[in-house]
Order: sequence, then C-alpha cells, then structure tokens
Amino acid sequence: MSRIGRRPIPVPAGVDVQLDGNTVRVKGPRGELQRTLHSDVIVRREEGEILVERPSDEPRYRALHGLSRTLVANMIEGVTTGFTKTLEIVGVGYRAETKPFGLTLALGYSHPIEYKAPEGITLRAVSPTVVEVAGTNKEVVGQVAAEIRSLRPPEPYKGKGVKYQGEVIRRKAGKAGGK
Repeated sequence: MSRIGRRPIPVPAGVDVQLDGNTVRVKGPRGELQRTLHSDVIVRREEGEILVERPSDEPRYRALHGLSRTLVANMIEGVTTGFTKTLEIVGVGYRAETKPFGLTLALGYSHPIEYKAPEGITLRAVSPTVVEVAGTNKEVVGQVAAEIRSLRPPEPYKGKGVKYQGEVIRRKAGKAGGK
C-alpha cells in the first residue's frame, strides 16, 4: 500500500471540505478550490480527517492513490497558508517592476516584457531583482513561475537570466584564450 496515500489528511479549523462523489471542494480563509479526482479513487471524511482509498493493489490504482491524496492535501494547504515561489533575476540592467496587471520585466531585450498575472495569482517584485509568485493553487503558482523563468532562462557562461531562488546554475569555462 502507498505510504503517502494511506496517511489521513487533517482538516484544520476554518476549512470547509465538501465531498460530492469524486469532486472535492475546499473553502478556507484564502479562497476556494475545486478538483474532480479519478473515478476509481474513493475519498471519504472521517472525524475531521479526509481518507483516500483505492479499490485494489493494481499498479494503476497504486499510482492514483498517492497522487490523489497529495492533490487533496495541497488544496487544503493552499486555502490555509498558500504557496509561494521566489525567482531571482541576475544580469546588469535586468529588473522587474510590480504593476497593477502583473509585472514589467527588463531582461536585456530591446523592449520591456509585460507579464499579466492569471486569476488567483499575486506577482510582487520584492526588490528589482527578486520576484515573488503567490497563490492558493500549487500547480498554477509553479506554472506561472516556470513561464516567467522561460522568458530569459539562466545561461551557463555568466549565469544571467531568471532563476528559481536556490537553483544552482552549472557554469561553463567559456572560450580558452588564444596563443
């Protein structure tokens, strides 16, 4: 049995979880999330906890078991504390600025890049070289961070570009000098 899948998910105070078949709705202080899980996975509530079960030990059910439990746990964590990804901008003249619609990024191109934040996502330039992506849905937060990073991925020679905080960029030596 999946070690992740069999762990019960505690429901904190102030969080309302509604189960309608395989549709899970979670409402909390930071917002509301909804997801429909696979039809073979059984989700039930028991004494302030959510339990996810599978019909048998077939490999496809084992894979869905842990995934479904993690998705529900992330929904509960999202509406209580939220998720944050931090990006760092490295390079001379590279910077970010917070705007009402999202971010304006200067990443060495001939024009500034305007990135509009999707619904439920907060983009904030903590400093000109640090951007914070926050929201309740872990998937969307990660996707937005990846899209911003893809505007100018870090290059291996000088390390210039947009990278995740704590990401290590493998550096290359570059061209050897002439004789």
